[in-house]
Amino acid sequence: MTRATCAEVFWEDGKKAWVVRVQVGEEAVRRTCKGVKRDADDDALRSLALQTARDEGYDLATGDVRVKR
Repeated sequence: MTRATCAEVFWEDGKKAWVVRVQVGEEAVRRTCKGVKRDADDDALRSLALQTARDEGYDLATGDVRVKR
C-alpha cells in the first residue's frame, strides 16, 4: 500500500457533509462522506479518514489526520 502524507477532514456547508482530503505527495484525493452527523466527535472523523484512505488504496497513520471544525 502507498503511504499517504496526511489527511484532513472538514465540514462543507454547500454539501452539508464531511469531506476527507487525503494528500499523497503532490496528489490529493477528495471524498464527500454523507451520512456522518455534523456533530460527530474527532475520533469518529479520524476513523472516517483512515477508512477513506484505505478504500482508496493508501496507508495513513492516525497522527497524520487533522480535523478542521
